[in-house]
Amino acid sequence: MSIRTLDDLLGEGVSGRRVLVRADLNVPLDKQTGAITDDGRIRAVLPTLGALVEAGAKVVVCSHLGRPKGAPDPQFSLRPVAGRLGELLGAPVHFATDTVGDSARSTVADLADGQVALLENLRFNAGETSKDDAERGAFADQLAAFGDAYVDDAFGAVHRKHASVFDVPARLPHVAGRLVLREVEVLSRLTGQPERPYVVVLGGSKVSDKLAVIEALLPTVDRLLIGGGMCFTFLKAQGLEVGTSLLEKDMVETCRNLLERADGKIMLPVDIVAADAFAPDATHDTVPANGIPSHRLGLDIGPETVAGFAAALSQAKTVFWNGPMGVFEMPAFAAGTRGVAEAITKADAFSVVGGGDSAAAVRALGLDESSFGHISTGGGASLEYLEGKTLPGIAALEN
Repeated sequence: MSIRTLDDLLGEGVSGRRVLVRADLNVPLDKQTGAITDDGRIRAVLPTLGALVEAGAKVVVCSHLGRPKGAPDPQFSLRPVAGRLGELLGAPVHFATDTVGDSARSTVADLADGQVALLENLRFNAGETSKDDAERGAFADQLAAFGDAYVDDAFGAVHRKHASVFDVPARLPHVAGRLVLREVEVLSRLTGQPERPYVVVLGGSKVSDKLAVIEALLPTVDRLLIGGGMCFTFLKAQGLEVGTSLLEKDMVETCRNLLERADGKIMLPVDIVAADAFAPDATHDTVPANGIPSHRLGLDIGPETVAGFAAALSQAKTVFWNGPMGVFEMPAFAAGTRGVAEAITKADAFSVVGGGDSAAAVRALGLDESSFGHISTGGGASLEYLEGKTLPGIAALEN
């Protein structure tokens, strides 16, 4: 794979040039106040933006946020992000109230060297996510008109064939930003010759979401530890009753086949924190995995499971973790995720947190981010990379 980098672009000189940067500023917002609840993705793009600002570029940033339906929707506006980005950069960020309209054109035209503008949510324009090549291309033409060069630093979006990710690079000189380059380098270590033992921890709600990555990883990992809501479909496949826990009935036979083929590599929970209801104050206690009451649902892995997973992780030299072990947003059901995360930090291993809810859990639980080898900004993208899929955004950057 041959990709030009931000340093290549900086070496050519960007002072006075307009540089269009595709960032992933898809941050979570509080539904009541609209305030940003986790600015990790904004911080992740700062090295690229800071280097361009310092070099005197006119920086035009674009991103999506949430899933609006191809039209403006105030609850998905990037305006709060512009404010926070300006605070982190130490200079105002000029905000365009549309994507490619009058506001965007005038905002970009008024930029001075070393200044930054942020366009409104790309998904307010139906062309961004269109499956019609012509419609997507027309929007890409309008976006490309704002730049003399293009930088992709949105790893969380590189698995999407969207206008700003796939089509714009074909219209401008293009490079990978520092975040995208780092992500690809790290994930290449996992798909190449990882140091062994190689232990993968998978959580989250659905087996169906992780089936492809399980299939891809089984031949290469030494241990696969499974928690979260998805574990109940595996427990059901072992013939155990799971009460009212999350269950994908149509995946039970698939899980049974995976367990048969895994040759003992898969570790499942031996105890579960079972509750009367999906609520933060629900009555709950820890029960054996083979003794979940019929009226209860599992919302976390139990302490014996945490200890067993920690023992496996203590032997690891390479660790990949994607997906929480329980409903970590509720304090009563956060111990499993915390325990496994802490075990990963204590392992003498190169550890990668695979974005999404796992990265959010690290920050929400107050864990030291620097104690992990790498925290990915792209949950879906990192999984698809490990599955061996071609990522449209990466393919578009290749020479």
